[in-house]
Amino acid sequence: MNTWDGKSKGTVLGYKIFVSIIRKAGVKPAYLLLFFVASYYFLFLDNQSIYYYFRKRLGYSAWKARAAVFKSYFTFGQTIIDKVAISAGLRDQFTYEFDGVELLKETLAAKKGAVLISAHMGNFEIAEYFFSEIDLDFQINLVTIDQEDTAIKAYLESIKKPSVKLILIKEDMSHIFEINEALSKNEVVCFTGDRYVQGSKFLEDELLGETARFPAGPFMIASRLGVPVIYVYVMKEDNLHYHLYAREAKVKHRDAKGLLRSYTDHLQQMIEKYPLQWFNYFDFWSKD
Repeated sequence: MNTWDGKSKGTVLGYKIFVSIIRKAGVKPAYLLLFFVASYYFLFLDNQSIYYYFRKRLGYSAWKARAAVFKSYFTFGQTIIDKVAISAGLRDQFTYEFDGVELLKETLAAKKGAVLISAHMGNFEIAEYFFSEIDLDFQINLVTIDQEDTAIKAYLESIKKPSVKLILIKEDMSHIFEINEALSKNEVVCFTGDRYVQGSKFLEDELLGETARFPAGPFMIASRLGVPVIYVYVMKEDNLHYHLYAREAKVKHRDAKGLLRSYTDHLQQMIEKYPLQWFNYFDFWSKD
C-alpha cells in the first residue's frame, strides 16, 4: 500500500483546462469532464488504501466499496473545482449553511486568538468565504509542511491571491514563535490533525476500530497554548451547497492525548456522516 508524501496529484495543464471550462460554461459542465478524470484515477491508480478504508473500516460489501472508491475520487475532484470556481468569482453560484457560527463569533470577541483543528475532509480551503459571509474578519494561519507542487500553487495564486497565511513547519521549531505571534494578534491558527508524516513525532489512537498514528504536533501545541480550540469542517452537500460545522473542544492543559481522543471521536462522527469526503488516499492505518 502507498504512503503519504505530502503532495497531491495533478498537473498545471489539468487545472488550466478546468479553469477555462468553469469560466466559460460554469461549474456543472466542469463536473462532466471530471467524470472521465475520476474514471482514469479509478482504473489506473493504486486504489488499495482507499478500498481498504471502505471495505474493512466501514464494512462495505466488495461491490459497494469499489463503487465508493470511484465516488470518492469524483467528489474530491468536485471540491477542487468548487474551490477554483469560488476563487475565480463564481461564489454566488454556491449556497452556505452555518452550524456553530456563534461559537466562532464569541471566541473571536474574547480576543485571545483561537486554534482550529480540521482534517482532510470536505473543502476547508473555502472556509475564508464562509467567514466573510458572516462578517468575521480575521486572519487564518494554516500550519503546514507545504510540499505541494510549486507550479500548481503559482498558477492558482495567479487566479486569486489566497488570504490564508502559511506557517511552515521547520526542524528548528521556529514555527512555534510564529504561532504565538499570530495568536497574540487575535488571529486564528489552523492545523489538520489526520496526516502523520514518517519520521516525525506521533501519537496513537483508535479510529474506525483500528489504531492509527496521528501527528503529535497539533495536539501538543493546542493543549499548551491556553486558547480556545475548535474543530471546523466545511462539507460539500448536494446542489452546490456547503455546510460549515464548528464544535468546541474540551481541552485540559498539556493533555495532548486527551485532545487527540476528543478529535478522533469527532472525526469519526464526520466520517460516518460524509464517508466519501475523507480524502486520505494512503495507508492510514499502517504501522510501517
